[in-house]
Amino acid sequence: MVRLAAGRQSSTSSSISKNKDFYPEKPEGHYFLPLGLQLGSSHRVHPSGSEHPTLGDLPANCKSLRHTFREAYKKGHSVATASKETLAPVKMADVVQPDTNSLQIPGDDLSVPSSPATARMDCSITPLTPSPSPRVEVRPRMACPFSVVVAIDFGTTSSGYAFSFTKDSDAIHMMKRWEGGDPGVANQKSPTCLLLTPDLRFHSFGFAARDFYHDLDPEEARHWLYFDKFKMKIHSTSDLTMETELDAVSGRKVRAIEVFAHALRFFREHALKEVKDQSSSVLEGEDIRWVITVPAVWRQPAKQFMREAAYLAGLLSPDCPEQLLIALEPEAASIYCRKLRLHQVLDLSLQPIMNGLDMDGSRAFDSSFRQAREQLRRSRHSRTFLVESGTGELWSELQTGDRYIVADCGGGTVDLTVHQIEQPQGTLKELYKASGGPYGSVGVDLAFEAMLCQIFGEDFIQSFKAKRPAAWVDLTIAFEARKRTAAPGRANALNISLPFSFIDYYKRHRGQSVEAALRKSNMNIVKWSSQGMLRLTQEAMNELFQPTIVNIVKHIEELMVKPEVHGVRFLFLVGGFAESPMLQKAIQKAFGRKCRIIIPHDVGLTILKGAVLFGLDPTVVRVRRCPLTYGVGVLNRFVEGRHPRDKLLIKDGREWCTDIFDRFVCLDQSVALGEVVRRSYTPARLGQRKIIINIYCSAVDDITYISDPGVRKCGTITLDLPEPLPLPGAVGGAGGGGQERREITATMQFGDTEIKVTAADVMSNRSVRASIDFLSN
Repeated sequence: MVRLAAGRQSSTSSSISKNKDFYPEKPEGHYFLPLGLQLGSSHRVHPSGSEHPTLGDLPANCKSLRHTFREAYKKGHSVATASKETLAPVKMADVVQPDTNSLQIPGDDLSVPSSPATARMDCSITPLTPSPSPRVEVRPRMACPFSVVVAIDFGTTSSGYAFSFTKDSDAIHMMKRWEGGDPGVANQKSPTCLLLTPDLRFHSFGFAARDFYHDLDPEEARHWLYFDKFKMKIHSTSDLTMETELDAVSGRKVRAIEVFAHALRFFREHALKEVKDQSSSVLEGEDIRWVITVPAVWRQPAKQFMREAAYLAGLLSPDCPEQLLIALEPEAASIYCRKLRLHQVLDLSLQPIMNGLDMDGSRAFDSSFRQAREQLRRSRHSRTFLVESGTGELWSELQTGDRYIVADCGGGTVDLTVHQIEQPQGTLKELYKASGGPYGSVGVDLAFEAMLCQIFGEDFIQSFKAKRPAAWVDLTIAFEARKRTAAPGRANALNISLPFSFIDYYKRHRGQSVEAALRKSNMNIVKWSSQGMLRLTQEAMNELFQPTIVNIVKHIEELMVKPEVHGVRFLFLVGGFAESPMLQKAIQKAFGRKCRIIIPHDVGLTILKGAVLFGLDPTVVRVRRCPLTYGVGVLNRFVEGRHPRDKLLIKDGREWCTDIFDRFVCLDQSVALGEVVRRSYTPARLGQRKIIINIYCSAVDDITYISDPGVRKCGTITLDLPEPLPLPGAVGGAGGGGQERREITATMQFGDTEIKVTAADVMSNRSVRASIDFLSN
């Protein structure tokens, strides 16, 4: 049985693409030459007068595509008309429907399918015209069809929302101040913690959840479900699905999608109330565009997960997906940084340091930042920020082609994005695929927990967390407050209060005091205070911070040596962790002489404000880099000695090579906003009502087969076919009588923050319901 009758593979390893007998010169039978390739936004004119995509639009490693275009160019073919001149009628073969019971979707671990037979059962399509590289479809800039944009910055440690009315887009309104919180901390955002009742109903979010859980009786608290820093689960889960579960502090499990939906619903209710209070007109649900921020290093399943949570929370209907934008956190920060004025930033490059002090040694080097932050805190009573209608003073120093890095240092992850400014329109171009990792401030919290395990024993800490979950939360809150005040060169120790229940629980279970445990641990960098506090010396704080900070510095260093990043002028440091003087000093010491290090005064709100601006104009990032190689599996003619025998498939006397990887886009390929990959498919059987296309991806580009190491199935495209319209007088295809087979054109966009797909029935010109799924198991 034949799975696909396919066109030429878009790109293969060089050992395959150099063999002329692998793809014959004339189309024959079930496949054809790929001269109908549609590619790129840049064209050049051949002497014959026809336009051709430039080879520069292709990554260097897509050798077979480059060869194809060179040959077409030499022969004078117009790429736009080549398919009409060279494609012969395509014979269709019977295609089996996928056996969904035999399919598996691996997680992020890049594994090899167990057998080629599995891969042969994964499609029910016949491709007609290959177009493996993006083609530009110019989308005119249109006025925002929404009345208000509401952005939700869903962070690992803290979250918040902001909004702007499209008629007054220069004003960004921050959410109301949160009740509760720690003394001396500006609570512009809320801690990302959620509390559910014992019967799994929503109770509270943020400070309210934290404070209520704190006041529960220890025995009663074991029945409530408290979730803290749960966003990291989505990043670390390799096989994310709609059924993925989260562990509450008490150990009970709940579906992750429900926890996220509860949190988003909380923000929806608060944001809508505040928007309506400030709006002079009646707003309907469809008048609002929602924006949710995610780390740039998140892959498609995690982005789709957030979208599904938004549907479940009632932010929008699945029938109106354009109402929600997924914003990449460092991109949002970059968009906002375009608006900055000089008095709104701290330039660390202009702050000379010696051993953490100013040159005169009189004060800690972070005092300038502290003063700026205090000034900002005093000015926050209005909660309305005005942004430049054009670009800020800082941006005016940048010229066309200047490059800069945005380092988003958050609670869970650190994201690095490299952008280039495009003048005079002020749009942004991504120069290198987003990178980063789990190097956020949570790493310091984990180091503190490891230190406690070393002192008191891992078995005791785990038991205390399970039996006294509310007291454990109290301890982590106490450490978080002191962590924010840690600074290089600090002389005084940091005091962290131990909950009474911790001291009592340890004495009853270990038969000795906490002070005795400290002495026996021989950990001289941690002392005991008679007031019931742990005293962490400067050496202890350095030990807690260094592993995380070293990872951040190393990652930025590795990025800066990339050819695409050479000549960076600015390094923007944003995110909540960027407020840490410990991180600021390390970044300044490592990169202060290589580029200008800029920190916005409202560094913790930079992403939130940028997300609002992104919602107002999603076209501001014009070019992005593809983080992975994406494609599908197809068949091609089997060539003895070239293809392995286990890939041989015989149908109707013809020999086919199965599992060939047909690229849509390549790793680190530049894809402009509006560029599309288009494929034409025909149903395998007359009367077929659904087409299923499995998508494969890889972190490398040297791929020949979908069964190669590092290639994994990552999603499916489903096309629901409407009943074909009757065609009076229609005649059969090349084979004679009978109903003519339908052609379905699927169009995929890779230049946005999410991969999108649309489809149409060519003959009737009717749209086809198309969906792309990265979460189904």
